[in-house]
Amino acid sequence: MEKSFTISIFTENSIGLLNRITSMFTRRHLNIDSLNTSESELAGVHRFTIVVKTTAEQVKKLVLQIEKQVEVLRAVYHQDDETVFQEIALYKVSTKSVADGNLVEKLIRDNHARILSMEQDFMIIEKTGHKEETQELLEFLKPYGLIEFVRSGRVSVMKPMEESNELRKRISNF
Repeated sequence: MEKSFTISIFTENSIGLLNRITSMFTRRHLNIDSLNTSESELAGVHRFTIVVKTTAEQVKKLVLQIEKQVEVLRAVYHQDDETVFQEIALYKVSTKSVADGNLVEKLIRDNHARILSMEQDFMIIEKTGHKEETQELLEFLKPYGLIEFVRSGRVSVMKPMEESNELRKRISNF
């Protein structure tokens, strides 16, 4: 049965590594639902966070294959209930369409969003949350003159402390 998995890959910062990792997904005909890369808490170590829908058997094989890359220090996978995750979305909306009544105030309050920029012709709204929450706000804003929309990839941390500590220890030894 297919489920959503978050794969965390800890690596050296190496040119071409992202291409080699994503090609492993392509060869297995797996679509990447979300991709984020950033520095990690460890100096010189970068973290890839990839979300994919597949079977437990397939993700296990994929993670083992990813770990064979020289620059990969460690790769792990988790189901959604084993992580805390968020995404950020930015919405550019026409100020004319939302200026009527208390729509802006209601929008911000009801969606736990915030205004990042208010210009003469448009405003930029930020919403942090799960994909379903940012999607809900997107659907709400469409009739009001949505000009632009962008959503980040998932950022995620593991819940189990023992696993985080063991992972940090293993990576520090490289």
